Amino acid sequence: MGPRGQHEENDERPAGTTDVPRPTTSPPPETTTPDTGEAGRAGAGAARGAGEREGAERAAAVRRAGEAGRRWRAARLAGSAVLVAVALTGGAIALGAQRAPATVPVVADAVDPGVLGGANLDASIAALQTHLRSQPKDSGGWATLGLAYVEQARTKGDPARYPQAEQALRRSLSLTPDSDQALAGRAALAAARHDFAHALTFADAALRRNPYSERALSSRIDALVELGRYADAAKAAATADARKPGVPVFTRYAYVRELRGDVTTARRVLEQALSAATSPGDTAYVASQLGQLAWNEGDYRSALDCYARALAADDGYLPALEGRARAQAARGDRAAAIKGMEAVVARYPVPGPLVVLGELYEARGAAGDRARARRQYALVDAWTALARANGVDADLDTALAAADHGDRTAALRAARAEWARRHTVHTADALAWALHVNGRDTEALPYARRATATGYRNAAFRYHRGVIELATGHRAAGRASLTSALRLNPGFSPLGSAAARKALEGAE
Repeated sequence: MGPRGQHEENDERPAGTTDVPRPTTSPPPETTTPDTGEAGRAGAGAARGAGEREGAERAAAVRRAGEAGRRWRAARLAGSAVLVAVALTGGAIALGAQRAPATVPVVADAVDPGVLGGANLDASIAALQTHLRSQPKDSGGWATLGLAYVEQARTKGDPARYPQAEQALRRSLSLTPDSDQALAGRAALAAARHDFAHALTFADAALRRNPYSERALSSRIDALVELGRYADAAKAAATADARKPGVPVFTRYAYVRELRGDVTTARRVLEQALSAATSPGDTAYVASQLGQLAWNEGDYRSALDCYARALAADDGYLPALEGRARAQAARGDRAAAIKGMEAVVARYPVPGPLVVLGELYEARGAAGDRARARRQYALVDAWTALARANGVDADLDTALAAADHGDRTAALRAARAEWARRHTVHTADALAWALHVNGRDTEALPYARRATATGYRNAAFRYHRGVIELATGHRAAGRASLTSALRLNPGFSPLGSAAARKALEGAE
């Protein structure tokens, strides 16, 4: 769900405006967990010669991605005289894409139904730019533009737009230093960049000025979850529910419950939110969250039904398209899964979908599939480089992808860096797995146990723990963990699921 998605490049959940009835459940006294990371291990790495070839491919992919991005932006600018004339934010913004959400907790995420009244985001940005040409001292307009840029960056997978968002939000604050809207926007921007400490700071500042700011309340929950402060996140969810009940708060409330293993309550709250959703954006978003919840539980039929409902509301909704492809893969419909994930990656080339598509190619094993897979993994590096250049902390993405499909040393370095910033179950899992692929299983075991000790039902975490337990001589525990992973979600990863079965057979 949102950040609960398979990758973390789109952590922030949307902060919409549609109110729905409050959940009848009481908030938990404490909670547990942030968004999920990519699951599945496709082996510990390749031989030195293969690594050199893959390094060359990655370098070429980065160059291709950069060249393609420049061509893409140039083509978009050529068709948008409004943007050329405005130049309000010190950089060009590409317009014309469909309304398409991200990607969560992880993650993973959606277009904000509340930004600019739910209209087409690109067209609304153009209108705002035109407005601000004649009203350059409109602080609220700059804040809204900044928020819209954050959404645009997340939904298009283009971190290059974050500096533009920052400039617009700073402009708003220069005009109105105590603007809760702009401060909430800074919180959303920091969360999108995975700078959760500053996201919390800005959210708190916004709430001191407006305790009922939906976006600030939502960003505060996100930041606390991503910092590993789960009890505080539960309290923040309860506060937000009391002050501003609605789809954005309900989805976070449900996620907090899910992270403690309370799937029943999480599902009930999401179903309640879905029944009250009034806009296509809200419907698509909440239905996709329900689909992800069902997928995590191995209920692929229900997941596909939920994704179908989401796509009926918005046929271009990327989280639903991605989720449907994952569910199709888990059910064994590899051809449909590959076709669907190829369509997602064509529009949204970020680490989670890229890794899944690469693993689907590897699992299919047709002529040329290994090279196709390597190209997907190389593009993860291209995205990571672009993200870092635009102020995004991409260490978790690097650790998860590189541990299975890249430089194991880099994976461990990135996982340690992320763990130093925040102690969450997802960073614990990433660090455990990075230590494992580097042959440091004794050191990895405590982290693997920590990742699975919260009640969150995640098959990938259980698989990782099982493999590490076997490697450290805990055979009974390893068999139990692997069995649990496969019972929970037998198709959790195109390659990891097969690896889990093989490890379990070898441990019998």
